[in-house]
Amino acid sequence: MFGRIGKWQNARQCQAEYANQNIVRLNERPVEYSFLFRQIARLYPERILDIGTGTTALPHVMRNCGFLVTATDNIKDYWPHGMINRHYHVINDDITRSSLDGPFDLVSCISVLEHIPHHQKAIENIFRLLKTGGYLVLTCPYTENRYVANCYGVQGSDGFGKAIPFVCQSFRAKL
Repeated sequence: MFGRIGKWQNARQCQAEYANQNIVRLNERPVEYSFLFRQIARLYPERILDIGTGTTALPHVMRNCGFLVTATDNIKDYWPHGMINRHYHVINDDITRSSLDGPFDLVSCISVLEHIPHHQKAIENIFRLLKTGGYLVLTCPYTENRYVANCYGVQGSDGFGKAIPFVCQSFRAKL
């Protein structure tokens, strides 16, 4: 897969990341990933679609568990300088107007929906790609009493997210 130069570059990048580890801030991924893997272990799907993979190793780990995984992200629109995932092949696809074909047994959407302004269209396409009786494992911010269009702009957020070029919505259940 890699030639000698490619292996050398990858090894150097891994070594640099290892040597320069620094806790910037802890996040919710351990809770989200453990939730996802509990569902995968319970349901044991064959085909998984991971939406919004980014640069994470998540689809690689799911594949190592034996599942057939398709990883996607809106690379051209969401990543201003492009994006390469060194762990897994990621298909450039905008879930709000997806060109993918299903069906998938399970769709994982971990901390992605909140960054999609047209989230209703994303949900429509997710359900189009799911097989009948399939499962959606979704994590996103949740606000009990109200929808928040951009958490980064909420008073008292102490400026966190102000420089981030995308929104972070918080959803509520409709009753």
